[in-house]
Amino acid sequence: MDKFHPYVGRFAPSPTGPLHFGSLVCALGSYLDAVAHGGHWLVRMEDLDPPREEPGAATRIVKSLEAHGLHWHGPLEWQSGRHKLYEATLAELAARELIYPCHCSRAQIRAAGGHDNARCRGTREEQGPSALRLICTGGEEHFVDLWRGAQTQAIAEDTILKRRDGLYAYQLAVVVDDIDQGVTHTVRGADLIDTTGAQQRLFRLLGAPPPQFGHLPLVMGPAGRKLSKQNHAPAINDASAPENLCIALGFLGFRPPGELAREEPEHILKWAAARWQRHQVDMRDRQLDFSGPGTRDPGPAT
Repeated sequence: MDKFHPYVGRFAPSPTGPLHFGSLVCALGSYLDAVAHGGHWLVRMEDLDPPREEPGAATRIVKSLEAHGLHWHGPLEWQSGRHKLYEATLAELAARELIYPCHCSRAQIRAAGGHDNARCRGTREEQGPSALRLICTGGEEHFVDLWRGAQTQAIAEDTILKRRDGLYAYQLAVVVDDIDQGVTHTVRGADLIDTTGAQQRLFRLLGAPPPQFGHLPLVMGPAGRKLSKQNHAPAINDASAPENLCIALGFLGFRPPGELAREEPEHILKWAAARWQRHQVDMRDRQLDFSGPGTRDPGPAT
């Protein structure tokens, strides 16, 4: 796989539980945007937080993607096998005096109303376990979201790159991996839009162009909260892959014909990729009715 392909997208699930419907919508949207633009689509398992991982979840996620015809280009990558890259990046930033140890606990930061960048930057002596923070506070980051248009985010806090428990932070790993894999387009859920400015700044500090970002609408659960593993979202049924794909397409604003749900996943994906246009994506965060077979979310006709 040519890492310098003009479009390289990716889906990066965390194995804290099986694939749920919100994750399927995100995977489908990122896949279709890549394929419709003649690009590559990668899958990277974000297995950086063993205490939160569910045994067997990574295998189930992979099987669910395959059952739904969402086949990736190139090898499946695992963040747990990329620690040398993260450590090399930290060493580079340390040599440039762009990181420093932070001994604050989450409770201390909450009590103070936020992290005190200036105070921690001046504290170098050992005080027990410490995180590593990137010196990046100040100013704003601007980007144009593929669906949400121009965005401006103030950078008010130095980003944690390595946690107090010794685990690499998401903000470090996601940027280093995207650079290494040549990712040009990051299509993901709207719950991650607030992380974009800090990530973009790290891209620039590492001398790499940030990808184009696009944030898809969220699937909401019955209580009005984002459908997520933390909220015990049910796993998707791989045996119903064709119907799942058609429901997900409906959520994204497309109206596949009823008979399409009786086709193989590969045929459904081919149908969708031929009709994928960004402006047709329905950007509402909303709840779907999971009451039974044949359920469809009303959306604009294609």
